[in-house]
Amino acid sequence: MKIAVISDIHGNMEAIEAVMKDIADKMCNKIFVLGDYAMAGPEPQAAVEYFMQRKDNPVFKMIQGNTDLMIADYTEELYNSLKEKAPVMAEALKNDAEILNPVEKDFLKNLPIQLEVTEGGVKFLLVHGSPRKNNEDILPDTPIEEVEKMLENVDADVILCGHTHIPCGFQTSKKQTVVNVGSIGRPFTPEPKACYLTITVENKQCLFEHHFVEYDKERASEKLSKREFEGADKLAGMLLDPKTRHF
Repeated sequence: MKIAVISDIHGNMEAIEAVMKDIADKMCNKIFVLGDYAMAGPEPQAAVEYFMQRKDNPVFKMIQGNTDLMIADYTEELYNSLKEKAPVMAEALKNDAEILNPVEKDFLKNLPIQLEVTEGGVKFLLVHGSPRKNNEDILPDTPIEEVEKMLENVDADVILCGHTHIPCGFQTSKKQTVVNVGSIGRPFTPEPKACYLTITVENKQCLFEHHFVEYDKERASEKLSKREFEGADKLAGMLLDPKTRHF
């Protein structure tokens, strides 16, 4: 069995199309999606619609990212709070909330925060940030002791996460595997290719491989730069040359 795991799509249809073609070429049986479908991307509505159309497809298992709930539960109070820390992201959030219709927001709002899935005798836990919080970072330099604290009361064999847009992995003292799958829609790797994970499961053993896929980032960046909120050009530049996760 082969499983593909994607996360942090951020409204990037060019990345979706390139990665889904790569997943099909690798003949994956299942696709796990770890959230952040729309926020601050080139085509938030098209991306949400893409996954809405697949919500009943047994191949897909989907969970909610932290920004999905922000869009679904948008308020002026949330906007003002975010604007103090990341003004461009606040403007993007406001515009996303205006663009998405009630059905699309309901889809984001009703996705599970976490999901346990057993495939090939292996128990997987799907989270966005960490098992403790959907906006908690698991980064390459996170101390293993801190990662293990995040896994207290978690009995899954493999914990899959995203959120940081930076791929990495850990093996705990309890033989649990934690893998951050990276981001397809706004990668933060030195070369900004769409990043996702495949897991080959055989005899209850897993082989993990990160994949880096070329996509038309220039076209995606151009689409994002034309969005009607202040700072869209800065976010567009991040697709070509990522320097910071937020503005």
